[in-house]
Amino acid sequence: MDETSKIIKTVSSVMFPFVTIYGLYVILHGHLTPGGGFQGGAIVASGCALLVVAFGSDAIAKRVKESQLSLLESIGALGFISLAFVGIATTFFYNSLAGTKFLFGRIPPYGSNPGYLSSGGLLPLMNLAVGTKVIAGLFAIVLILAIATRKKGGRSK
Repeated sequence: MDETSKIIKTVSSVMFPFVTIYGLYVILHGHLTPGGGFQGGAIVASGCALLVVAFGSDAIAKRVKESQLSLLESIGALGFISLAFVGIATTFFYNSLAGTKFLFGRIPPYGSNPGYLSSGGLLPLMNLAVGTKVIAGLFAIVLILAIATRKKGGRSK
């Protein structure tokens, strides 16, 4: 007998896309509003935890493997590090063009639309990389803890 009611499964299936969209909004607008990669990633991971609670860890573990989450987390970390080096190289390039000191010189004004999503330079991409790492990491932790709890004698089917 299935322990989770159809109401819980239906409501969590309906809520999951909205939670995910809100988390992605927080990730992408982190340079304009309070929030960012970590906060948005935690929101999306809590939506994934909602699915684990509603459908059970066994059903979710069949669809999402730990190796997939580990790969996604590594991609997020590599993306963040790569974008950091791109930002440092861009600073050196702009300062050399302006004829100032290499690292701490005056950067020429760039961008004409402050407050728009495209005004953040690399920050939205860096927030996306951090969000990817946080989503994968927190979801892996929740999934592993749920599987371990079930094996130890928690709720069973």
